[in-house]
Amino acid sequence: MTLLLGIDTGGTFTDAVLLDNSTSDELQQVVAKAKSLTTRHDLSIGIAGAVEAALKESGCQPEDIKLVSVSTTLATNALVEGQGGRVALIAIGFAKKDLENAGLADAIGQDPVIMLPGGHTTHGTQADTLDMAGLEAQIEELKENVTGFAVAGYFAVRNPEHEIIVRDYIFAKTGKAVTCSHELSVRLNGPKRALTTLLNARLVPMITRLIEATHKMLTAHSIKAPVMMVRGDGALVSAEFARRRPIETILSGPAASLVGARYLTRADQAFVNDIGGTTSDVAILENGHPKLDPDGAMVGGFRTMVEAVAMHTFGLGGDSEVGLEGPTLRPEISLGPRRLVPISLIAKQFGKLIHVALDHQLKNTLNGRYDGRFAMLSGSGPTAGLSANESKLLESLNDVPQPLEGFLQSTREAASLNKLVGQGLVLVAGLTPSDAMHALNHHDIWDKSAALKALKLFARRRDGSGNAIMNDPLELAERIIQRVQRRSAEVVLQTAFEIEGRNGAELLQHELVQNVLDQRLNKTANSNMISLDMNLDRPLIGLGASAYQYHPKAAELLNTKAIVPEHADVANAIGAVVGQISVRFEVTISQPAEGRFQVTGIEIPFADEILAFEGAEKFARERVTELVQEAGAKEFEITISKDEKRATLESRDMLVEATIIAVATGRPPIIS
Repeated sequence: MTLLLGIDTGGTFTDAVLLDNSTSDELQQVVAKAKSLTTRHDLSIGIAGAVEAALKESGCQPEDIKLVSVSTTLATNALVEGQGGRVALIAIGFAKKDLENAGLADAIGQDPVIMLPGGHTTHGTQADTLDMAGLEAQIEELKENVTGFAVAGYFAVRNPEHEIIVRDYIFAKTGKAVTCSHELSVRLNGPKRALTTLLNARLVPMITRLIEATHKMLTAHSIKAPVMMVRGDGALVSAEFARRRPIETILSGPAASLVGARYLTRADQAFVNDIGGTTSDVAILENGHPKLDPDGAMVGGFRTMVEAVAMHTFGLGGDSEVGLEGPTLRPEISLGPRRLVPISLIAKQFGKLIHVALDHQLKNTLNGRYDGRFAMLSGSGPTAGLSANESKLLESLNDVPQPLEGFLQSTREAASLNKLVGQGLVLVAGLTPSDAMHALNHHDIWDKSAALKALKLFARRRDGSGNAIMNDPLELAERIIQRVQRRSAEVVLQTAFEIEGRNGAELLQHELVQNVLDQRLNKTANSNMISLDMNLDRPLIGLGASAYQYHPKAAELLNTKAIVPEHADVANAIGAVVGQISVRFEVTISQPAEGRFQVTGIEIPFADEILAFEGAEKFARERVTELVQEAGAKEFEITISKDEKRATLESRDMLVEATIIAVATGRPPIIS
């Protein structure tokens, strides 16, 4: 038997699916599936738990596995939650004002930036001499205070010479990972490329841990199979390819879910909403294929240069933080965007310790600010760049959860804790929709009793009149579920508005739009003189372990059909192994002077346009062949397309610029 193993590592669960590659009926390929908790301190434990359970269910042997493919939401979650390593950005030839573009300054935050003279022109000639003095003066300090480096040079896509010199110097001095912008994108827009490079560098340690954890599991189980990863556009690449370009995996999990949705439903036109522990990822299928974002992936508020599915990611999931928002007198339930460890889960793991703390808080007549909240070390994450207060707070925590009530003594400590959570060093547990699901018996895998206690603590919070916001914890649980259903409909609707080029967030809050959702949710008639009707033009495919609970109601609010397929809970893992390898490479031809044709990547210019096109296509074929082989394909096909910009000058047809696009596709290697 030839088995394909799909693994999806999410913020809460790691899924494993075994597919039989020898059957011709694709929909009958699912042999077994299993879930295990994602173990952030050692990802291999969660991966092994899911794989072992799937193998046990299938009755097959590890040696039957001939291909392993991994998708993940860890990178997406990290950007949504503002996590990642501390990175130094080396900007070559940029002006300080460039840092204000493309959201780069916001992305940099408190991370160090070194501005170096240098860079190139749009035609690849040197604009200024590279001067490394500023970097040389700070390299020893940076070595101790960052987890990696991002190098972005002005017009480096036309000539990467300065980036390569800086990269080699940094690696020789520090031994730490260095990401260069020309390795990630061939598109112009320096600040946006620098932003993409910065985010990539932050994600290197995280994706490296995932790849190493996967290999650790495979070695332990004597599984000798190639390892692939899903890219943000749904294509597969080798694990080593992904290790160097982790930014390309930022929408890996969501992209895999789209591929899985198509595989499971055969739907050609549909909205897909995959709700996980941390995020809801919304996208569409057009003519049976995931719709790609022509402007680059947008995640965590940042527009990157990563070619990926047109995915709209929202901080809404089963583990979203439940809070209060809105008017003081009548606050409403709020959700996310921060992820918490569900109380029911942490009580399942630590039992009596959690119940003793919750019982003590319930006996108090006064509500504590942090009732029902706990903190513990995550077991992983970069510690570079912590302040003295943050380091002290970190040292006072361990791998056993501590109640925040009594642990945090000041607002300053609370801010430090949030910083540690943001860096992925600390986990906070609290009330989540997953707890509400347990309290209402929709889930039964964790500790229902602890969930009920957390609901009681939250329900007795006071509104502006001094009254408890709710008297019945089960009523609160219902309200939380309803809020997730409503928000699930809203994120799909916002996505639909944005796909049509409108301001989705603004339109969603329009009174008429909210009135329609209110009426459908409460099943009431319109009482206004003016009413609005809204309908999606295609069905809503719901994915995720809780899809059956949230998405049918969300589809009802949007007046469309809901499709929750069998295996919706592991669609990501299925999508991880049914895709193809696909890579692309672009070469630009420009004419800086009449009769002189410059091809990106070829130093000597051409004197003839035809020869320039031939040289560009030959170079594109060679480079895309290297990339597709690096991505893991042994057999592949290459297609070439051209995009030309021409002008008429004095009745003569002149080439302004042309792009040669080479795309190589093939199947991943399946060992015999």
